[in-house]
Amino acid sequence: MPKLSQRSRAVAAVTAAVVLGAAGCDVLGGDGPGESDARERQPKPSASPAPVWDSSPASLAAVGDSITRGFDACSVLSDCPEVSWATGDSGEVNSLAVRLLGVAKAATHSWNYAASGARMADLPAQMARAAAKKPALVTVMAGANDACRASAEAMTPVAEFRSGFEESLRTLRRSAPAAQVYVASVPNLKRLWSQGRTNVLGKQVWKLGICPSMLGDADALDSAANLRRETVQKRVEDYNTVLKEVCAKDLRCRFDGGAVYEFRFGTDQLSHWDWFHPSKDGQARLAEIAYREVTARAA
Repeated sequence: MPKLSQRSRAVAAVTAAVVLGAAGCDVLGGDGPGESDARERQPKPSASPAPVWDSSPASLAAVGDSITRGFDACSVLSDCPEVSWATGDSGEVNSLAVRLLGVAKAATHSWNYAASGARMADLPAQMARAAAKKPALVTVMAGANDACRASAEAMTPVAEFRSGFEESLRTLRRSAPAAQVYVASVPNLKRLWSQGRTNVLGKQVWKLGICPSMLGDADALDSAANLRRETVQKRVEDYNTVLKEVCAKDLRCRFDGGAVYEFRFGTDQLSHWDWFHPSKDGQARLAEIAYREVTARAA
């Protein structure tokens, strides 16, 4: 009997050890094999990222074409940057820079590197100059001159337009990685033709070489003229698609969603010198659109 009792105690001890081992010591409140290591490998929750878009930028640089230079808003066939929608200091326009920074600060913290006649191929060089200022915000309005060529066949191909815009953003990011970018859509050129063609003086100015692909033979309504204008209009729409798509890949880029393209410039918003470029009132409307888009809350 003593031998039997010892054997029973040994069996009981072994059984208890197996049970405890199988339980992974959970009965004692410990971790099972590898559980502690697994928890340590779990990614720890990170703090919410700071908002990428700042609706109150402290400085502004503008790039683009004649619209941003205020071309024909003050006198015939000449720039008038003081009424620029982006950086002008005119009280009649109340530019984006003035709305964001105030009059005094806008005078020292905004810069206009746009150039009349500029196309997308010119934008990287403009962007390099803008980036050197380390601006908090860069405004872009370009593409009208890529469509406004001597003929519809001479318009900038869409692929080239895309590569030019991509290069422009890369140029900015190399020197000013934190700069925000507001991109205005290309205006509806066909609507501008429709508005301006009723003015005799405007049509005479158009003959000096303003957007021939759309405005040439302004009174012609034959099938060839209509096809030409539709071709130009389709190219403008394609450009806007490019601006939207490329901008969407940059976390600090905001496209206007087609707001400028959709805006219906009336006779009050068109230059009374050429009936094509924005007047002072038109520049003010562009400034309103830009301010609304720049200060809007992130979606």
